[in-house]
Amino acid sequence: MGWWCPTRQGRVRTARGEEEMRMATYVPDSWSPLKQVLLCPPTHFSFQPINEITRRVMAQGETAKLERIRREHEELVQAYLSAGVQVELAEPDPNLPYMVYARDFGACLAEGVLIGRFREPVRQGEEAVYHKKLRELGIPIIGKIWRGAFEGGDFWFLDETTVAHGVVARSDWEGVRCAQEILQPLGYTVIPVPVDSKYLHLDMCFNIVAPKVCVAAVDVLPEFFLRMLQKRRFEIVATTPEGVLKHYCNIQALGNGTVLSFEANVDVNRALSALGLEVITVGLWEILKGGGGPHCMTFPLRREPRGS
Repeated sequence: MGWWCPTRQGRVRTARGEEEMRMATYVPDSWSPLKQVLLCPPTHFSFQPINEITRRVMAQGETAKLERIRREHEELVQAYLSAGVQVELAEPDPNLPYMVYARDFGACLAEGVLIGRFREPVRQGEEAVYHKKLRELGIPIIGKIWRGAFEGGDFWFLDETTVAHGVVARSDWEGVRCAQEILQPLGYTVIPVPVDSKYLHLDMCFNIVAPKVCVAAVDVLPEFFLRMLQKRRFEIVATTPEGVLKHYCNIQALGNGTVLSFEANVDVNRALSALGLEVITVGLWEILKGGGGPHCMTFPLRREPRGS
């Protein structure tokens, strides 16, 4: 068996040195119409004190209401299906209680998936389970992070070749440098975006919901990054630092002017509707206490670029 490594143009070099052309068909950006996602049911979910949100919940003596959490996740699945998105489900592992936050094991690009590397011991091992699922689905792996920490909740396309990657609580500088080494030969530029660690991931304080439209906690993001967004002419829907811990940014672009959010996200939902976006809401309450919203629970496998 030979190995292959796709390039930005879809060109593949096999172990014999031969080249052939393959179309880049997976996730080329953060906003094109979403066609296929990978989720994981919260079958074995339990609260873990690995983020500010859950630590606050556990300090109040709460434990996970598993049946409610399962129903909320089922509602999320149904929302995707109703929106015409194909849903793939990973098999939950009883030893991995946070697999429901499927976004974090890696990042999907046009050429395939970059497998990440978890920092928290309670999440280590998810990479292998999801890798197996990707093999079953026939999704190519373009590389693996082998040093540092790298989680998909920190990964954002600013355009088709520019990636913003958070350095927050779960991805570190060494992990981002490793990603740069893997992705630069494919034609990508990876820009580190440092944020205070209590905000967990970049997708908790920044989210692209449509072309040139984002939700951002402007008071917690670095000034250079805000200037970059303004230079790129993003319309910014601003939220507060406390809104980060209520998941106000953690929503999912479905494409074609549609966004998947949740009922409690009232102000952001209203602001997005005022911009002409259609906002679909689901009833997420208990599952948010684990430290992740719709974006955290969703690993995109395929987006369809306009004109394809």
